[in-house]
Amino acid sequence: MNRRTPLYDEHVKLGAKIAPFAGYDMPIDYKPGVMKEHEWTRSKAGLFDVSHMGQAIVEGEKAAEFFSTITPSSFLRAPHGRAKYTVLTNERGGIVDDLIITRMTDTKFFVVYNAGRKDVDVAHMKKHLPTGVSFTELADNALLALQGPLAESALSEELPDADLANLGYMTMKETEWKGARVFVSRLGYTGEDGFEISISQDKAPALWSALLNNPDVLAIGLAARDSLRLEMGYPLYGHDLSEETTPVEAALSWVMSKGHDAFIGAKAILGVEPKHKRVGIRLTGAGIAREESPVYVGEKKVGTLSSGGFSPTLKAAIGQGYIDSDYAKEGQAVEVEVRGRRIAAIIAPLSFVPAKTKAAKQATPNLKSA
Repeated sequence: MNRRTPLYDEHVKLGAKIAPFAGYDMPIDYKPGVMKEHEWTRSKAGLFDVSHMGQAIVEGEKAAEFFSTITPSSFLRAPHGRAKYTVLTNERGGIVDDLIITRMTDTKFFVVYNAGRKDVDVAHMKKHLPTGVSFTELADNALLALQGPLAESALSEELPDADLANLGYMTMKETEWKGARVFVSRLGYTGEDGFEISISQDKAPALWSALLNNPDVLAIGLAARDSLRLEMGYPLYGHDLSEETTPVEAALSWVMSKGHDAFIGAKAILGVEPKHKRVGIRLTGAGIAREESPVYVGEKKVGTLSSGGFSPTLKAAIGQGYIDSDYAKEGQAVEVEVRGRRIAAIIAPLSFVPAKTKAAKQATPNLKSA
């Protein structure tokens, strides 16, 4: 039987279409539909239930060294409150999972990892945990994401003491909501300005309802979350990332801190030229291509889509996938095969639409600022 988040009853009240996802019964979309939900998030503020994701606190004198060992990112000089998007790597250099790690103090870190990889991630981290460093799952916390250009104003009404206007991109702070401790982070997986809010399960439904009372806020399901992240070229574990792909192959080289080579899998990653790379693909012919669609140049198969779908913003079919390095150049003409029919396409930048995060507005990279 699938698990349910603390907000399951709220989704049912809103008439959500419920389906299994990563071992949970999750809202795929609501009555407005995927297209409306996607466009609402791009123009106003979309509210997502992401409580299925794992959350944990890691604490100890060697915590920063620990994360600098199990990821290609160095946390030794990370300032307090700073969040980093990074990946766990295995001995082969493959990606165990992608996750966000936030340094709360010199010795305390907050970690958010994917729902479908919870057991694997926890086992992997505990396996490498140094003596004196503790790993505590926040099993009693829910996680909400509020994303969109009006997210700051909507959330500020509920968290007036948090001073969200001065909370930087990829940073976190602790605050309170009706007596409950809240971790609020300025980040998300839509390319919009927005926040993730970790709060106790018993208070989550009330906060969810309070935010939805704002006319600028609409509940958004996982289907629109997927189309939003696809437009930004953000990877989805189990589709675009796996234990067989390295950060370099996955176009995530930027998570690897310069001069940092003391991490698991470093020898299999550093200085190794990848045979294939993750790229963006935009169809120029009519049709929609999905995951596992083969990609050709002439009669040569040069790759496979790892994600694909329709972009509501561009009104076009887009995707991402792994292409032989010799052909992984922007502007390269390719064809994507769908049900035996070849559709014209080109290799495109992974970000199909501009980021509108707070960092992007300040002319700095989006996730790359992590």
